[in-house]
Amino acid sequence: MTPAVAGGPRRFSHSDFSAGALASAKRSATVSVCLPARDEAATIGRIVGTIREDLVERVHLVDEVLVADDRSTDATAAAAAGAGATVVAVTAAAGSQWGKGAAMATALAASSGDLVVFLDADVEGFSSHFVVGLLGPLLRERDIGFVKATYQRPLAGVRGEGGRVTELTAKPLLALLRPDLAWFTQPLAGEIAARRPVLGGLSLPPDYGVDIALLIDVAGRIGLGAMAEVDLGERRHRNRPLSELAPQARSVAKAILERSGLGTGALGRRVATVHATRFQTTRAG
Repeated sequence: MTPAVAGGPRRFSHSDFSAGALASAKRSATVSVCLPARDEAATIGRIVGTIREDLVERVHLVDEVLVADDRSTDATAAAAAGAGATVVAVTAAAGSQWGKGAAMATALAASSGDLVVFLDADVEGFSSHFVVGLLGPLLRERDIGFVKATYQRPLAGVRGEGGRVTELTAKPLLALLRPDLAWFTQPLAGEIAARRPVLGGLSLPPDYGVDIALLIDVAGRIGLGAMAEVDLGERRHRNRPLSELAPQARSVAKAILERSGLGTGALGRRVATVHATRFQTTRAG
């Protein structure tokens, strides 16, 4: 473990933990791994199969693997089921809208583990150390309630150039509005683990704002001292064009603004006040 910077979360590396040791440490606790997925047939089967082989059958660390299928038009559901996951369909009842947040809510409601791990379903070259690393702090440090991943994200093979919405939207807004959360190097990471009571009852957006909303809401519920960040190494996934990232950036910005007391109405009033003040200053001059 790397000591936390004063005021920040505790930091770990996935290499601090082994699957066998964690399986012994979990005792009677149960673990659910949940994957919200939409049109991820190319990767979901390998992810589920790796978890089942390494962490369910070889070492009994994981008790349940569940995929929440969000209206996929490809073979996502069939690939997940074929690899051994329980597949549940995301329905409108999970939220007022569709999206990743609604899929996560569906998975959380359908799962039963005392510890819940969420993974993104588009990771290429997936390794079971993702799950081991996320569970490690929860099983080794009983006062930790929430774990967030950090990693290197290459773009077109160039290290450090991935995570465009993270670097251009999430981090600047957090630095301005929620500097207490600036310690997290990957605030939008979809790979998290938490004790079930930490997640229970949270009201989260149904769209791509869910990851940052979850981080903010959990910090408010349990405090940074009960949170941790784990370095998982490198994460490779399908990099999306800018046209697909714009809606994600809007959802992220909306979630941060709303949780900072600057919802659409409040933000509009503040902008109007600034403009009025500048106009009056100009006229006075």
